[in-house]
Amino acid sequence: MLRWFGELDRVLRGDATRMECLEEGTIRIPLFGLSVISILLAMVFGACMGSFALTVDWQERYWQTIAATLKMPVLFAATLVVTFPSLYVFNALVGSRLRLSEVLRLVVSALAVCMAVLSSLGPIVAFFSVTSVSYQFIVLLNVIVCAVSGFLGLSFLMQTLNRLSVAAGQVRERESTAPKPAPQAPAAADQGSASDDADDVMMVELVLPAPGALGPLDRLPGQLLGAHVRKVFVVWIAVFGLVGAQMSWLLRPFIGDPDAPFAWFRPRGSSFFEAVFHLLWSLLVGNP
Repeated sequence: MLRWFGELDRVLRGDATRMECLEEGTIRIPLFGLSVISILLAMVFGACMGSFALTVDWQERYWQTIAATLKMPVLFAATLVVTFPSLYVFNALVGSRLRLSEVLRLVVSALAVCMAVLSSLGPIVAFFSVTSVSYQFIVLLNVIVCAVSGFLGLSFLMQTLNRLSVAAGQVRERESTAPKPAPQAPAAADQGSASDDADDVMMVELVLPAPGALGPLDRLPGQLLGAHVRKVFVVWIAVFGLVGAQMSWLLRPFIGDPDAPFAWFRPRGSSFFEAVFHLLWSLLVGNP
């Protein structure tokens, strides 16, 4: 377990996404271990989210906290199941050579970053939950926290995908410029070829950042995904966010409305975005 947390620390510090670590075309992480850690961190945040129910005079408040703790990992797992096929197709559509297992490692790493951010903000959510009596405020606070963590996690995905593309290109370039057995040529030609190889090597070295200079969310200088590639993955990120938001609406309640009886799930109705709009309006105009 401690080794898995160490692997998460490597991901957060950017050690697992350095250029020299990505030249094999994948992220070298324990897929199962990081998934387990992500589930535990999601449960931590779920408990912090459900702590609002503990501060109100509600007979079944403990059940609401337990429900939020259990449903938070289900939320992200279900969102991943729904959106992962589209990510793989988008990845293949833009010409990426990442295999299915490599795309899965990439997404699990991004979700681990998201869960780490969520769990780190969990104590803040719990603090406001036990010091506030406004249900609308707590719901909007959790929406903002989830949006921030999701943005950071998906930014990690984009930057790591960028680095994987750059690393793969550098490997292909080194292979194409590697010396091959050939008949002995005149000294002048050898000198010119050596000069060209030196130029190629120098170009590769200029692309690589200094060790420890870049974090996992930093862009590589002068190396960006193509415009069409960025557009495709921005679309997928938007799809992931929309599916995740609506999935949270289907799995509600997470916080627990003090004016409604406890239930594991609420009947389907309206949508996540409509509910958030009504909560925001109620908070601004002062209606209960």
